[in-house]
Amino acid sequence: MKEILELLENDARLTFKQLAVMIGKEESEVAGLVKDLEKNKIILGYHTFINWEKAGEEKVSAVIEVKICPQREVGFDAVAERIYRFPEVTTVRLVSGAYDLVVMVEGDTLKEVANFVSQKLATIEHVLSTSTHFVLKNYKIQGTIIEDGEEDRRLVITP
Repeated sequence: MKEILELLENDARLTFKQLAVMIGKEESEVAGLVKDLEKNKIILGYHTFINWEKAGEEKVSAVIEVKICPQREVGFDAVAERIYRFPEVTTVRLVSGAYDLVVMVEGDTLKEVANFVSQKLATIEHVLSTSTHFVLKNYKIQGTIIEDGEEDRRLVITP
């Protein structure tokens, strides 16, 4: 199972047939395993990372630190759920440190993201404060280097 997960994490486009060859199992067995992993929410989805800037689309991203007052019986979960249901929100994580949640949002303009923070996020009950950091440039996302400017600097050795 771990082997299939690692292969799919690296390349979600692999077919059941390709996976079967790579791990030495039957295609039908691999298909069943993957379906079970999806059903049990171990595989949560398949995503394509797009360099929107290169595609000619401007997107604004922000990382927002959120301090919240945990609620009795549900802790941080109820507030986190309210936040992650907004379509602008791409990621919500509970973290240790000065803030409780890290929220990542995306919008078409800086004003759109700013309005989300001031009108939707900051007004949620139990949200005590926010600190917004706009993303200026992405270098690496989910293990993928955006633009690798590093050249091979090794010297050529000839016999």
